[in-house]
Amino acid sequence: MSRLLFKRLALSFATLWILSVLVFGAGQVLPGDPARAILGPLAEARAVAVLNHQLGTDRPLLVQYWDWISHFVRGDPGMSYAYRAPAGPFIASALGNSLLLGAVAFLIVVPLSLFGGVWAALHAGRFVDRAITLLGLSATVIPEFVSGIVLILVFGVWLRWLPISATAPRGGGFGSQLFHLILPSMPLVLVLFGYIARMARAGTVEALAAEYTRTAVLKGLPRRDVLFRHVLRNALLPTIAVIGTQTGYLIGGLVVIEVLFRYQGIGTLIYTAARAKDFPLLEAGVLSVGIVYTLATLIADLLYAALNPRVRFGAGE
Repeated sequence: MSRLLFKRLALSFATLWILSVLVFGAGQVLPGDPARAILGPLAEARAVAVLNHQLGTDRPLLVQYWDWISHFVRGDPGMSYAYRAPAGPFIASALGNSLLLGAVAFLIVVPLSLFGGVWAALHAGRFVDRAITLLGLSATVIPEFVSGIVLILVFGVWLRWLPISATAPRGGGFGSQLFHLILPSMPLVLVLFGYIARMARAGTVEALAAEYTRTAVLKGLPRRDVLFRHVLRNALLPTIAVIGTQTGYLIGGLVVIEVLFRYQGIGTLIYTAARAKDFPLLEAGVLSVGIVYTLATLIADLLYAALNPRVRFGAGE
């Protein structure tokens, strides 16, 4: 297990380093001048050059990258050009909001998907199985902005069951904030339901046809014991890896949802920083999302290895 952990950590650090290079490079090739974006289009060229020198954007790229990444690993993502303040508090606040929205969607989609996938497998080939499979596939291919607009019109405008805005009014408690996050989380639930349910269904169908399940049935064990002790225990193992990767997507795929519902999360922050040519805030925001995604995947891999001895033994060979 320790060797597996070392390999996963090494791979995670290598992935984050490559991501940091790509993020920094993308920030450099984006059109626009940070100083010009701050001072406005009517500013004199000399003033723009002076501000670029103060910001350090006229230095060699390798020097800029090393200065940025060395400060970032120490917990200092740099100064925001647009806000003229440290970018750390803005990223922490936005990332916290996105994690809350992702947690709401996660708590809804995981039990719903597992139940739907297992139920479909128990009724394989029947109408229930076809209906759940078709619903999952259809929901997966619909973009979030399309399903989000439809959900706003149905539940927010016509039925008025749920608030359109994702941000609770001032003075509202934690329960009020959760209530306002139900509608924004539904497009994410629709997208992720198909992936997780299909994996749960495939694992359950395979486990139902396995020899150990037949042996348990021949021994006369009750159907409930066979299902929970033998089928689900083995069927849901591959689903853990899918849930881990989709958990990272909940954070990385929130840009459209947060902009659509006017929610101050990391997606909105990245979008605003890109429009304002605020490269330090943009680069730190994207890299923070990459860190969350990598951690979610690492935890899923370790949990899968802890529950499946074959993975541990294979890693130690």
